[in-house]
Amino acid sequence: MKLRPLAMISVCCAMLALALQGWPGQSRPIDGVPAAVDARTSAVATDRIPPQFRRPGVYTYLTIPEWYLVWSSDEYADFIAAHPPSGFPYLAHLGQFWSGYRTIYDSTKDRYPFDGGYHMMIVVIGVSTSVEYGMKAGYENIVGRLAESVTLHGPTAEDSLAAMTARRYVEFIRVEPWYRFDFLTPLKKIWTEAGVWGSDPLRKWERKYFLTSEYAVKAAYGWFLDQAAGVAYGEEKPVTVVLLDRVPEHSSDSIPELHLLSRGADGSAVCTVPRYQAFTYYARALATAGANFLNIAGNDGTILVSAIVPAGFDDSGLRLLMRQPITTRPGQQRIVMMVPVCELGNVIRRWDHPPLWLEHVYDY
Repeated sequence: MKLRPLAMISVCCAMLALALQGWPGQSRPIDGVPAAVDARTSAVATDRIPPQFRRPGVYTYLTIPEWYLVWSSDEYADFIAAHPPSGFPYLAHLGQFWSGYRTIYDSTKDRYPFDGGYHMMIVVIGVSTSVEYGMKAGYENIVGRLAESVTLHGPTAEDSLAAMTARRYVEFIRVEPWYRFDFLTPLKKIWTEAGVWGSDPLRKWERKYFLTSEYAVKAAYGWFLDQAAGVAYGEEKPVTVVLLDRVPEHSSDSIPELHLLSRGADGSAVCTVPRYQAFTYYARALATAGANFLNIAGNDGTILVSAIVPAGFDDSGLRLLMRQPITTRPGQQRIVMMVPVCELGNVIRRWDHPPLWLEHVYDY
């Protein structure tokens, strides 16, 4: 399968997006971040991590654009559960995605080797999202608003189905690639469960048209990407190997998927824990139990952590990479912190309480 035309379009779009600045609500790099971050790892600690589980330190940065699309989808699911989808700030979210990617690119280009394959993947998903959000913004603010204006009885069955599907989609992509989500089931339900007639028929049929088109295209595109990803990358390992200074007592009860690989004479332990969203849960559980991280996937340099805080939050004492307002939740913002691996446990214990809500630890 040749993806060269798509790749060329993607690169051009990414270069254009990286040149854009000043969008309302875009990521803002924080003044005072050092020009260099020590990305070297301790040879002794790294040698205890099995080679097949070591990953480049730059990945903690490069995973942020992927996870932003999870947060954006989460906002969308919350929003359409209570508001018409025409009011969702599609273009503002695109601005945040691309400006966030620019921040990540600027922060890593002189510190780590350039990973062309990973950047290309980010560009492709960014261009795909730009097309999707751009088309939704145009359609929902013209056709969608027109159908909304003649609706007299609240959300239709199709609106409710779309909201439920959006929530199921978010829960799915926290642990699996989006293209493996089952879009065919909600596509069938539009025609078998939502009914073909009822109150506000204009809105019902407009939603049927829109959701049928959306789910059918995503099902086909997702199938194609699943095949391409399997050929290009194979299956990702679902666990990360960490070096801890100790294994908490009774850990089998609170963190059952923590598996001990080896233990040092000083009590330190090499263990496996789940990746992706579950890694945040395990990092929090281990830190709360008193454990500290010495190495994660072969890295003891910087790891990124995001949190949701109120506007005006006093972030003194934190090394911030960027901050973004939560566009659908006035008064809240996302901050992304740069944390040394050896301080991750202390940061979680100190900061993971109101008004700061720990959102995600960006595993490598």
